[in-house]
Amino acid sequence: MGKKPATYADLEALPDHVVGELVAGELYASLRPAASHASVAIRLSSELVGAFQRGRFGPGGWLFLGEQELHLHQDVLVPDIAGWRLERLSDVADAVTISLAPDWVCEVLSPSTRMLDREAKMPVYAREGVRHVWLMDPRTCTLEVFGLRDGRYEVLLTHTGTASVRAAPFDAVELDLAFIWGFTAS
Repeated sequence: MGKKPATYADLEALPDHVVGELVAGELYASLRPAASHASVAIRLSSELVGAFQRGRFGPGGWLFLGEQELHLHQDVLVPDIAGWRLERLSDVADAVTISLAPDWVCEVLSPSTRMLDREAKMPVYAREGVRHVWLMDPRTCTLEVFGLRDGRYEVLLTHTGTASVRAAPFDAVELDLAFIWGFTAS
């Protein structure tokens, strides 16, 4: 007899210090991110929000949310950062959950979530039509950029190190990876 699929009630029963996700009927529970993980996410967010949400020194046109609970059919995912083009989602008001797949997501990899992010969540993002996925590994200072083509992700860029980079879909602005990885203060 097969294992009973996890439900949203299982997510709600998790303690507050745990991030819960449902992927293909399986419950995944992860501790809140370590400071280095959270720092990379917040520094990347600050770079993107200025140029792509506010339009300061960049084209604008995006809405970004951090650790937003996404309800994508039967799956419940919580990416580190998600972005929607404003023509698709311009206001979230007081939404607790969002059921519209983002245009872009970023997962900051940690030892405990690496396999979940890469092997379980990426197929869901592809199924839902998320056009770009970034995987960022703070331990190796590696940025992997994937683009959706014919329902599958192809690698568009793999960049290791602190040199600035332009990466789809935000290639209108150069990203300061030294700052994002935490090697500079500005």
